[in-house]
Order: sequence, then structure tokens, then C-alpha cells
Amino acid sequence: MNTKLILRFLGFINIFIAVALLLPLPFSFYYHDGSHSALLISSLINFCIGLLLILLTRNSKKSLRSKEGFLTVTLGWLIFASFGALPFYISGAIPSYTDAFFETMSGFTTTGATILTDIEAMPHGLLFWRSLTHWFGGMGIILLSIAILPFLGIGGMYLFKAEVPGPVADKIHPRVGETAKILWGVYVLITAIETGFLMFGGMTLFDALCHSFGTMATGGYSTKNASIAYYNSAYIDYVITFFMIVAGTNFALHFGVLRGNIKGLLKNAEWRFYILIIVVATLLIGADVFFRNYGHNIADTLRYTLFQVSSIVTTTGYGTADYEQWSSTSQLIILALMYVGGCAGSTGGGMKVMRVLLLLKFTRSELNRLIHPKAIIPIRMGETVIERKTMMNILGFFLFVMLLSVVGVLVLSLFPGVDIPTAIGAVAANLNNIGPGLNNVGPTDNYAFLHPIAKWMLSGFMLLGRLEIFTVLIILAPSFWKK
Repeated sequence: MNTKLILRFLGFINIFIAVALLLPLPFSFYYHDGSHSALLISSLINFCIGLLLILLTRNSKKSLRSKEGFLTVTLGWLIFASFGALPFYISGAIPSYTDAFFETMSGFTTTGATILTDIEAMPHGLLFWRSLTHWFGGMGIILLSIAILPFLGIGGMYLFKAEVPGPVADKIHPRVGETAKILWGVYVLITAIETGFLMFGGMTLFDALCHSFGTMATGGYSTKNASIAYYNSAYIDYVITFFMIVAGTNFALHFGVLRGNIKGLLKNAEWRFYILIIVVATLLIGADVFFRNYGHNIADTLRYTLFQVSSIVTTTGYGTADYEQWSSTSQLIILALMYVGGCAGSTGGGMKVMRVLLLLKFTRSELNRLIHPKAIIPIRMGETVIERKTMMNILGFFLFVMLLSVVGVLVLSLFPGVDIPTAIGAVAANLNNIGPGLNNVGPTDNYAFLHPIAKWMLSGFMLLGRLEIFTVLIILAPSFWKK
């Protein structure tokens, strides 16, 4: 294990955190909220630790193997959550380090689960940092590091594969560093466009940036207690709905569209299935809500159901309506959508649409195989034949998700104040990086009441979900540490 190289990379991560913590300062000074001292102290701590690690490992060999890539990515995310929590804790805005870590891990993993009971009472500087953790975590901090620190020369493909969500890590450019730069360029461009649209709808620059960060990262942190419902604006609802769907799409497809390849988007089997899921779920829930909640108001029904379906399936977690007030049928559909997630190569969490589609194709092929035992029935994604080992990987991933869900619900239900619906919703929401769950952790509630141990467990689930389970679990295997 190249320990020096791993520590060197982690040192650069601390330096990056130190620089990133300076970005909220203009808002802190503008609003005179007093959070600047906590941000500066936290930045200084990160800079000193990062500089020390870099100096101590300056003679490290610049070669990285695959298992070191997995370890580096996992430790990197833990470093971000651990040290990114400092401004919340030092300022006293979140007096418990457990809560500060939970909030920061939720931010960087784009989960959006919160322990804050009064978001609007938080200093603007800290709220901006909170939203910024979403934005960096959305496209991937490790991916960003590959983009801006190519001089490290540490085998970026291993980091890229370990960090980028989805069963396949698409390379747009032969060089991983160039791929990372292209993806981040698209990410920044779309974020800027959404910010402009939200400001046109009446948001301040501060709120527009924070909500754009949350949308494009599919994170869901809002600056308002009532989330997007605070604005009560159909225009803002539809703008955010559109950009949530954009964020849940493979960013390689966005790059293709920017280059004029719109057909590539429309012909993509995963994207078409993704849109189909949104349309069908909206119609099913909409029909239910139409007759039960909104007095036959079609416009309101479409607006609220489309927003909530898009928010859940892309794992964003923003809210304009309390789906806890909807029927159990609608809530079950929402629970199922939590496990679907966005497309591979998007900022969305969940299992990913590609995996769900391939599992359905695999099921159909196995049924056909029972009828025609000697037939060769390939599983295709578009024109690509999916290899058997890829399908085994997807099946293994699905089984791990289900196993972790069951174990998580059983353990969480042991804590006081957590009933079975709450446990199911909390595990599904955190493992799939969504945020709001069901019952006591629904869209109008928060996670503040949970026992500290439960918060640490759910923080672990956030990390597992963001790094696609295998990246984290593999380092727990005894064979991983053998030569």
C-alpha cells in the first residue's frame, strides 16, 4: 500500500477544503452574520494539516493501483465530511460535532438530510457553505481533484472509476483529466444558466446560487424552512423541475447535446426509460392526488406531482408539497422511486436507471430461457451487448442494497422514537442519497431527534450510497489488505 501517496492526496484535499471555505466569506460580510471567523479558523486548520501532509510526503512515488484508488476515494470523502464540519461546530451554530458531521456528510454526499430545525436562523455564510458542499459533492470532489491537480500523476482512472456514480464510468476523452474537466465545465455552465432563471423568477443571488447548487447536485438543501414551497411560485417550481431532470441525466449526454448531438440523447435507452418512469409515476400519483387532495384542479395536480416525482427519482429531495398527506398508494410509489435514482453518470443517487432497466431485461431473458432452454438470448443496452460479468455485478449490487436496507431498518427501529415506517423511510432516503423519507423523517420533518449512534449509522449509509457501496465495502474485506 502506497501510504505516502494516499496521504499526499489527502493533503491536497485539505488544501482544497481550506480554499473552498473562503468562498462563503463575501456573503458572510455582506449580511454581517458573524460567521466569517469560524470560516477563517476552519480554513486555517485545513491549510495547516494539508500543508503538513504534503511536506511529509513530498518524496512519494507517483503510481497508484486500483485498491489504493478505492481507499483514497473513501478516505477522501471522510476527510471532507470530518473537516468540512468544522465551521458549523466552531461557530456554535451546530453545537454537537455528531450533528455537524451528519449535516456535512449529508451535504457532500448530496443526500440533503438535515438536523436543522430552523434553517432560516442560520448565518448566511454557513448556509452558503452548506449548499456549496452539495455542489462539490455532486459532480464528485475526487473527480474535481483529477481535473485541477493533474500534476499529481497518480493514476486518475482508478479514482475516476471508484468515484463516478453508475455501473459504467463513461470517458468522453481518452485522458481522464480531460474528461473530468469537460464534465465539470458542463456542470458549471448548467448551474450558471439555472441561477439566471431563478433570479429572473424573483430569487436573490444568494438564494438562486444555493438552490442551483442543490438542484444540479441533486442534493436538496434549501435556504428556507419550507424548501421550495416557500416561494409558492409555479415558475420557480417548473424551472427547478426541469433542471432536476437535467441533473438526473448522464452528463456525457449533455456534452453531446452541447456539441449538437441531440439524437444521441433521444436514442439513449437509459434516458428514454428515465423519462418514461417520470411520466408514468406522475400520471399514477397525479390521478390519485387529483381525486383526493386538490379538488379537481389539474394545474395544481400536475405542478405538485411532477415536482415531487422529479425530486424523488433524481434523489434531489426538494419539496413543494407534503407527500405524507397523500395516500399510502402514492407514498409506496415514492418509496419505490427512491431506489430507482437518476441515470448513470449523473449526480443522482439510488440504484441508477441503467441498473433497473438491465435487471428488468435480465428477468425477461431468464423467463424466455425457461421456455427456450437452448436459446442464446443476449441482453442489450441499445446496440451494446451486456456481458455476463456485468450483469452479475449488477445483481450483486442489488442484493447488497436490499440486504443493507433490511439490516438498516432492523437496527434503526431499535432506537427510541423510530417506528418501522420511519426506519424504512430513513434508510431508503439516506442509502439512496435523497434526504426526506417517510413518517417522522418526512418532507416537513428532520433528523434532529435521532440518537447520535443512529446519526453515525445513517452517515455511513450516505457514504455507501454515494460511492456505490462496493467502493466502501471492498476496503473492509480482509483480502483487500493482503499483498
